[in-house]
Amino acid sequence: MPNSKYFRIGYGIIIILIIIFLSTKVSFIFRPLEIIFTTLFFPFLIGGVIFYLLRPIVYYLGKHRVPKALSILLIYLLFIGLGTLLVFLLGPQLQNQFQGLIKNTPQIVDTLNDKINGLKQNEWFSRFQQNEYLTIDSITKKASDYAKDFSSNLGDKITSLIGIITSIATVIVTVPFIVFYMLKDSEGIGSRVENVLPYLQASEAKRILKDMDEALSSYIQGQAIAAFLVGVMMYIGYSIIGLDYSLILAITAMITNIIPFLGAFIAFIPALIIGLIMSPFMALKVAIVVIVVQQIDGNVTSPLIMGRKLDVHPLTVILILLVAGNMAGFLGMILGVPFYALLKVVVSHTYRLYQLNREKEHNGIKIVD
Repeated sequence: MPNSKYFRIGYGIIIILIIIFLSTKVSFIFRPLEIIFTTLFFPFLIGGVIFYLLRPIVYYLGKHRVPKALSILLIYLLFIGLGTLLVFLLGPQLQNQFQGLIKNTPQIVDTLNDKINGLKQNEWFSRFQQNEYLTIDSITKKASDYAKDFSSNLGDKITSLIGIITSIATVIVTVPFIVFYMLKDSEGIGSRVENVLPYLQASEAKRILKDMDEALSSYIQGQAIAAFLVGVMMYIGYSIIGLDYSLILAITAMITNIIPFLGAFIAFIPALIIGLIMSPFMALKVAIVVIVVQQIDGNVTSPLIMGRKLDVHPLTVILILLVAGNMAGFLGMILGVPFYALLKVVVSHTYRLYQLNREKEHNGIKIVD
């Protein structure tokens, strides 16, 4: 049997595929692991994001000899106070806009239908009517069928909604405790690595963990700050031009802006619809506001905040978003870029160690595996 390096790699791949195939045949063994993973995923995901946002504040207070546990409690109290203040300042306006949006939704839909019917009479738009899959009537029929299906399964939808609300409540209760212990014990990972692994392996593992930590930290903190600034600028711009539901649309822009490139387009669609319903000139002003804000974000705020720490080409980001969005939807688009950044760190370090091993073997010395 051939024993060359490439055949050994092939044997390894075949064995891994066999293991994966056999695992699918005994899925009941892995079902408890799947339940554990799905239960803990979102609390630890949200907790991890909050951890990276709060850690710089904890480190700053630690430099001034404030005990870590006290620092975390002070931060919690500070954010509770800020949250309460925001509720008092923006809560009434947000409530009024939500109530107005819900109340005016039928009118908005009717106005939008009228504008769509007007488009159907447009000569340029009529070329699309030749394709039965792209006609307005076919799209309207599909939307109507979806609405009927939604109504027929309303009981199941309510049950699912109750489950979602329960899950959200569980996350809200558990995340503060997760974040507390993550912040309190964040510096203990390096010592545990040193206790488990030999010196050379521990030093390399700590270096990889450090680079992964820096990549995640720079991305999460940068995206959060940039998204907040985009939301503020959108709110100011929408308020200046007098766009209805400006606060809701600005919050939408802030949330979707955590998705690079595509987030701005996603937030632009509802703002453009509201602008078109008000007047074509208002839609033009909405487009101008979005373009100005995105230019400021792309050329000023994001480069200053995030720099080039991730060193990911924009085309690579777009491809990641397309693939991750197709695989896991909205969540995939959010997690795709940071996951790629972590994978890039691991691959670069693995390749570096491989090159060092080859050099050492060439010189008659072998690095400890």
